[in-house]
Amino acid sequence: MSLKIVVLAKQVPDTRNVGKDAMKEDGTVNRAALPAIFNPEDLKALEQAIQLKERYPGSVVKVLTMGPPRAADIIREGLYRRADGGILLTDRAFAGADTLATSYALACAVRKMGDFDIVIGGRQAIDGDTAQVGPQVAEKLGVPQITYAEEILSAEDGKVRVKRRLERGVETVESPYPVVITVNGSADDCRPRNAKAVQKYKYAKTPSECNESDSTSSALYEERPYLHLTEWGVADVDANLSQVGLAGSPTKVKQIENIVFQAKESKTLTASDADIEDLIKELIVNHTIG
Repeated sequence: MSLKIVVLAKQVPDTRNVGKDAMKEDGTVNRAALPAIFNPEDLKALEQAIQLKERYPGSVVKVLTMGPPRAADIIREGLYRRADGGILLTDRAFAGADTLATSYALACAVRKMGDFDIVIGGRQAIDGDTAQVGPQVAEKLGVPQITYAEEILSAEDGKVRVKRRLERGVETVESPYPVVITVNGSADDCRPRNAKAVQKYKYAKTPSECNESDSTSSALYEERPYLHLTEWGVADVDANLSQVGLAGSPTKVKQIENIVFQAKESKTLTASDADIEDLIKELIVNHTIG
């Protein structure tokens, strides 16, 4: 038995390096001012997909990402870790999308890709922390969803069994597929790049990148079809322009403030029971805990 798996992955700004230029005046993220990384929980989702591929021979894993042309790096990172291919959803019309517009565009792309068994992504992205895109994609595709997944236990006989890590414990659930699954930060870390895969795919490019590449890499691109990365725009996925990008985003940023926390005082405590008890009482009184 083989599976058709789509991994939703996002290139995100590294929020550990947020500065005064991190946001534009219109309330959107200034991605050019921040280093771009593979969203951490999406990497964990990719690992779950690759584990399924290893468990069920013949399965195919494809990475789907939406973003500017440089987001093709996400597809290459997937190929380096044994994904079978990927699609970059890029178009100026997609820019400025909130979760509603993003999920609409991704759902259109998944439909365009054809039949699938599992769509899997991270629980949330570190640049928004909303955890909304995965569930919204499931709703737009009209399929069941499983959230907070820590491990996909099996995918057999038309059903998937998933271990979920919740705030107060663990539960195992079952769902028919096709299904959308979002993965927790507690799932297995993604494997490192495979050296042979890096050598094979390091020159893989989208058509947009090929227009800017040097003659050597262009020659390789023409000789080796597996280096061709698919790139789709709004028209390719039959998306409605009024539902993508800023036009399709009802969420608007009204105001941005830079807040710096500063310690005004400090206390030195010993390990005595009395000091610990006094600290707990103080934290309860000022509603920090309790």
